[in-house]
Amino acid sequence: MRAARMTELLELERNMSVGATVWLTGLPSAGKTTIARALADRLRTEGRPVEVLDGDEIREFLSAGLGFSREDRHTNVQRIGFVARLLAAHGVTVLVPVIAPYADSREAVRKRHQASGTGYVEVHVATPVDVCSARDVKGLYAKRAAGEISGLTGVDDPYEAPAEPDLRIPVHEQSVGESAAALYTLLTERGLL
Repeated sequence: MRAARMTELLELERNMSVGATVWLTGLPSAGKTTIARALADRLRTEGRPVEVLDGDEIREFLSAGLGFSREDRHTNVQRIGFVARLLAAHGVTVLVPVIAPYADSREAVRKRHQASGTGYVEVHVATPVDVCSARDVKGLYAKRAAGEISGLTGVDDPYEAPAEPDLRIPVHEQSVGESAAALYTLLTERGLL
């Protein structure tokens, strides 16, 4: 009986997640959300607690009313970072596919995670703007070309690519499965899974 209980406890411990925030940054239509959802599916299959904080959903519910000025974009990133850190501190792997165009905003989120001892990984989904424009998942590049919108990140608004991300994924050169697997490997190597 005692050996069976020990085995049960070891199995529970093995399945417990450490918790971490995985920030996937990149241009619009780079593939951030697609990779996050693929990895989330794998983690759920393994019984791990995982959440995807999609940038579009956050804009609608948590950051409604914010525009796209540098200040508003910074506020949006800080709000998302706060929620992600809370979830990660409670053992959830939090996948954050959010553009977060400014390096200082992303660094502020990283520093708050580090200060609280919460895992944080920055992933650059490094898809060139011409590939993103051809994909144009939300029609943003077409709207920009037609003059219907301005301030498109990476086109007429800045995007500061990470100089030294924890992982750089060239999605345009590999499959979604390969991209998600590379991220899974990184998280495993860092002891975050």
